[in-house]
Amino acid sequence: MRGRRWLWALIGTVGIGVVLYAVGRRQVTVPIRPPQPTPGLAVRVALADRCATCHHRTTPTIVEQWSRSMHAAQNVRCSDCHEVRAGYPTAKEHFGTFVSALVTPATCAKCHVIEARQYWHSRHSLPAWTALVGYEALPEPLKAQFNEIEEVRRAPEGGELPTGFVGAVRNALYDIEGPAVTKLACEGCHQIGKPNPDGSAGNCNMCHLRHEFSLEQVRKPETCNRCHIGPDHPQWEIYEESSHGILYHTRGHEWNWSQRPGRLTVQDFPAPTCQVCHMSGLGPQPTTHDVGDRLSYFLFAEVSTHRPNWRENRERMMQVCMQCHSRPFVEEEYRKADAVTEAVNAWVQEAKAILEDLARDGLISAKPFEQPIQFVAFDLWHHYGRTAKFGAYMQGPDYVQWHGVYPLLNKLAELRHMAGELRASNRPNGR
Repeated sequence: MRGRRWLWALIGTVGIGVVLYAVGRRQVTVPIRPPQPTPGLAVRVALADRCATCHHRTTPTIVEQWSRSMHAAQNVRCSDCHEVRAGYPTAKEHFGTFVSALVTPATCAKCHVIEARQYWHSRHSLPAWTALVGYEALPEPLKAQFNEIEEVRRAPEGGELPTGFVGAVRNALYDIEGPAVTKLACEGCHQIGKPNPDGSAGNCNMCHLRHEFSLEQVRKPETCNRCHIGPDHPQWEIYEESSHGILYHTRGHEWNWSQRPGRLTVQDFPAPTCQVCHMSGLGPQPTTHDVGDRLSYFLFAEVSTHRPNWRENRERMMQVCMQCHSRPFVEEEYRKADAVTEAVNAWVQEAKAILEDLARDGLISAKPFEQPIQFVAFDLWHHYGRTAKFGAYMQGPDYVQWHGVYPLLNKLAELRHMAGELRASNRPNGR
């Protein structure tokens, strides 16, 4: 009897093992359920042009994205954006017509007239590209367009370029690194203002990702962190540290991301994103695609000065702030941030004077990035000075202090020491 029980126990154990093994094997080989089609997609494709009908088979994800877009809802077809004349610079013959894979702002402007005009007069347009290649690299027609951008326009009497024009230092670094690097580095962001073969400039797709062109996507701050991130312009990191960013991360899933442009209220967005502050229509402020329209300083510059019409720009931004905050509170925040900017300006000007004196005395090259001290000076303003200024206006105390002013002062001390050594080593007997 005892032996028989032992035999049944052994059989049961083996049986359980076999079942578990089979279940495990089955879990590995269970087929994945294919994605389910969007309701109504087939109808929308059938009503669209022949491009969508064919591409529904060849590039289904693109058609799927388009089917969810406002373009599809408004009967904007593939051919409306991609079909071009035979002589178009990027035309390619395709099933009896000519198409262009590249869609430029010139095409978008056929419908989005105001948005394109605002964009073309903003820093996101040609100024972004000339920050790499310089003004002289632009074709003549685009130089004329560039000269109409207020924040980089020369004074009528001539003279030096305004602070809004990013000059030789950034261009020199672009040239030093060369195209093997820059095509996947600097150009990845600055192409937002790159000239196109059709004579236009820029790339709407840098922010409005194709082919869904989602309001929610373009309104979320992650869209901006494609470029506004890292040691030289850490706006995304600063935003995450701020109260605004904390509210976005903890409550943003409850916000009304699909509200129509120009109708936003604080009920839709109880705290701002980058877009709400700089672009969205909120309160008395209309929507704008000129991202500098509400800014009062050239914060990205080596030494920050006021932008043209800076008082009007500041009032526009304050009108956005005052949808939640009182005017005295907003004015006090600006006063404190302005004080940080002026302090940073003073330290950067000291560093500039040290380098200019060394160059004048022939102790360093006048060309940027020839000697180590020039790299130190560049980091001082381009990384730490800018970070401190951005942090001041965006409520990021850690970026004002430990990512900004402290390393700036560290670099300034290093710069003074290096300058002293250079002068000492070039005196007779080192005296």
